[in-house]
Amino acid sequence: MWCEKMLCHWLSALRTVSRREKNSGSKCVISMHSGTTTTIQDPKNPEQRKTFTFDLAYWSHDGFQKGQDGVFISAGPSSQFASQKDVFHDLGRGILDSAWQGYNATLLAYGQTGTGKSYSMIGFGANKGIIPNVCEELFQAIEKREGNEEYQVTFSMLEIYNEQIRDLLSRTKKPGGLKVRKDKQLGFYVDGLKSVPCENYAQIERLMEQGTKIRTTASTNMNASSSRSHMVITIQFKQVFLDRDLTKQSSINLVDLEGSEREADFFLTYFFLAGCLVFSFSFSALADAATGRRVLHVPYRDSVLTKLLQPALGGNSRTTLIAAISPADICYEETLSTLRYAERYGAKKIHNKAVVNTSTLMRESEAENNKVRLSRGNSRMAGKRSQESVPWSRPAARRLGTGWREGLAERQMTETFPHLLNVNEDPQLTGVLKYFIQNGSCDAGRAASNAILLQGLGISDKHASFTNLDGKVMVTPHSKCKIVVNGVPIMGKTKLQHLDRIILGSNSSYLYVGFPSERGSEDLNRLDYDFFQLERAAAEGVSVDKLGATGRRDGSADPSVLAVFQDYIKLMPLVAEANQMGEELEKGLRMELKVKNLASSDPRGYDLQKEVMVKVTHQRTHEVWIWSKAKFINRKFLMEELYQRFLEGEDICVAQEDDPFWDPVEVVHLGSAHVWLQPLAYCMKLEEQVEFLNCDGLEEAMLHIHMTPCSPAGQACGEDDVVIDPLELLGKRMDFQIGLVRCLGIKWLKEGAERGIQMGYRIYDLSSTFYTKPVWKIVNPQIEETVQFTALNASQDCSQPDLMVTSEGHIMVDAQKISTVMDTGQTTSNQVSELYVKLLKLEQETELLRNVNRKAGSAQQGERQPARLPAARELSRTYAQRAGSETELARALKAFYQSMNAARGQFLTLRHYKPPEDDAMLWPFVHQQSQRLKDFGQLLEASLWRLKSDVGRVVREKRARLLPPE
Repeated sequence: MWCEKMLCHWLSALRTVSRREKNSGSKCVISMHSGTTTTIQDPKNPEQRKTFTFDLAYWSHDGFQKGQDGVFISAGPSSQFASQKDVFHDLGRGILDSAWQGYNATLLAYGQTGTGKSYSMIGFGANKGIIPNVCEELFQAIEKREGNEEYQVTFSMLEIYNEQIRDLLSRTKKPGGLKVRKDKQLGFYVDGLKSVPCENYAQIERLMEQGTKIRTTASTNMNASSSRSHMVITIQFKQVFLDRDLTKQSSINLVDLEGSEREADFFLTYFFLAGCLVFSFSFSALADAATGRRVLHVPYRDSVLTKLLQPALGGNSRTTLIAAISPADICYEETLSTLRYAERYGAKKIHNKAVVNTSTLMRESEAENNKVRLSRGNSRMAGKRSQESVPWSRPAARRLGTGWREGLAERQMTETFPHLLNVNEDPQLTGVLKYFIQNGSCDAGRAASNAILLQGLGISDKHASFTNLDGKVMVTPHSKCKIVVNGVPIMGKTKLQHLDRIILGSNSSYLYVGFPSERGSEDLNRLDYDFFQLERAAAEGVSVDKLGATGRRDGSADPSVLAVFQDYIKLMPLVAEANQMGEELEKGLRMELKVKNLASSDPRGYDLQKEVMVKVTHQRTHEVWIWSKAKFINRKFLMEELYQRFLEGEDICVAQEDDPFWDPVEVVHLGSAHVWLQPLAYCMKLEEQVEFLNCDGLEEAMLHIHMTPCSPAGQACGEDDVVIDPLELLGKRMDFQIGLVRCLGIKWLKEGAERGIQMGYRIYDLSSTFYTKPVWKIVNPQIEETVQFTALNASQDCSQPDLMVTSEGHIMVDAQKISTVMDTGQTTSNQVSELYVKLLKLEQETELLRNVNRKAGSAQQGERQPARLPAARELSRTYAQRAGSETELARALKAFYQSMNAARGQFLTLRHYKPPEDDAMLWPFVHQQSQRLKDFGQLLEASLWRLKSDVGRVVREKRARLLPPE
């Protein structure tokens, strides 16, 4: 017996772009070099790149082609594409070598949902993953062995969801799941887990198909896709050397971890649940221990998974980890998080002591006898004997059971009848379940009496009827049961067409395959889970264009908006499931997806960062909560746990603070409005009604507001104080008042009589936000709040880091002194403006002097040269004429600006009027609205006519001055 320190391996695996990412117009931001480094580019800042180094880096984004057998292969010698065979050669053979030598081996796949973890582990179609390749080659090697040796291979397959263990090789479901026990010799083990002896790869293949089917059914029952659960396949491989009285035992754990976005979201919101998060903490603690940091406790006991994988996480195992990542720019944040996590807490920092597991046959016999005696005397140890007995033999031919007959019957029915194929978020679970629609009529639902037995959230005991008559298949919902066909809800009998998409209940998705005569050579893979959700979103009016993804000047898609759309599509079915659980648990809530800042901008006019949120409304109390994406996902897991207890008949009474459907009352942001301060630069008053826009870009309320330039004492400025050029105000004191008069038509208060509002406002970049007094139960509240602001030294930069108040009690919007930055070698904005004005005047003077000199030089001999004094007088007269023209033009523009402000106020008032609900009042409303439109048009025409007249007059006067006297 010997041992060695074994460095674990961490690998980066890149997959191709998914259909959803292609439809979103996403781009690849990942590059790989030298087979070990992975570089990621920030889509918002292409110059920003980060590089990570791993033991191996696999590229499968492009550069491949499909062979005749359906296997993806490299497209050419210059391609860096890594096929499934390449991955198995580097990883799978190492696992097999470890098993033959007697080492324990563990392979884990980690990463965001949809990054190809299951594809790497299990594969898809002809492209077999690591697990089937390891099993197949193990038995091939056994077949070739010769000598006085015997081999034992057992196979087990389990799933961990919400800390409950489900045996995927057993059709009976134990309430609460299987339990984890601990034995001094065996360590942690699953009590009652079925471990099946296998004599060839065909038996393992059949067991994997059976486990996948049970996993699919279980995920439907629990409403949990495989991306929200861990799957663990364990292969126990024992070698018996009869001539040496020696055995070697190896345990191979192949783990497909749940999506890493759950773990990231938990970190963001400081939630703590067992599962992947604890798994992450375990790695963190071990990595810290390896670097010499003090670690009080490695939390193996905090999670079912970490208990079972204790040898892999810090004990007797050779451990390899695959970090699966997406190449798409819309997944940048999640991908970067995975790469950073891999670098910080990767297995490179964890040193396990891998030991060859050997023992003598005599010791094994004694241990077996001891286990028998213990099992008789202690019922807690009975689980060890519940595993199937394992025969010792050389590999034999496969024993044919009833499975092949069932498979043959299923193929015959598939070729005869139309049927429903399940569609799952995980491609591995898609197409596993088939429901045949035979001749006549059959019911579908949760009750056992139905011909088609369906499970899942929102499925009623009798949910729908399918009728197969005269070469047509019709579906009819029972009562108000939810059925969606091709993204559109149906209410009555509907004829199905070949390849129709059907969603039953909240999110049970099925593809309808029609009669054999209707079928062709269609590619069913394109009608995947993403296709269903995109179609559903399009039917509800949600698209990339609506979110503004193509709003760039160059026409390219905005990666941040594409990421929001991706989040929206991913959360949409989860919100539907959460609503259904809340309905069955009688929580009285309604959840809906919103896009925060969909139509908002900051004070500078730039679009704000968009993000998806969930609006939760209590339908009885009208209380509202706004949950972030991370908070909702975490609550959704807790809801599922509570709902599962409800289905199993357990008591679900929990304290209010522990109820995942409840939150304390919090402030809700209803909408925002921006008022531009430009009139203040001309010392002009502005009074108007502005719209509050909510996150949907719709009007939430109207605000009556005025801004008035004033004296330090608060006296309003008159028309004589209006300035022509804002540069005149630079360096001077400037006072103005902001008056919030009234808020009109607040929808928030219309929806709930007990609600209230409070407005917060901030002047440009001022750090502090000011709030009005709260107003309750009034739809059109009078605000009547006026605040005076002061700029002691007006400048083009009004940023103020701290709140300051003048001696008169006015709020300052600038520092007390203009910050001259001459020390830094820069010129202030007003200095630049003054310099520009001086240069312009100098250029004009130079041009006038040139004209004078030209006239003087062209004079004939005998003519007197003009004196310098008349030239100076001419220059002065020209300046006076030009100044007079500019003044007149400025006055005309000022008058036009004032009249247009009045017209704008009328227009906003016109928009505020809504048609009456009473038809009898509709005609008076139309008459009044027509009169308002007429008044608005007359004001607009008068303003334009006056501007045209004033400008024409100024031009005529200027032309008259420039013409020489007759």
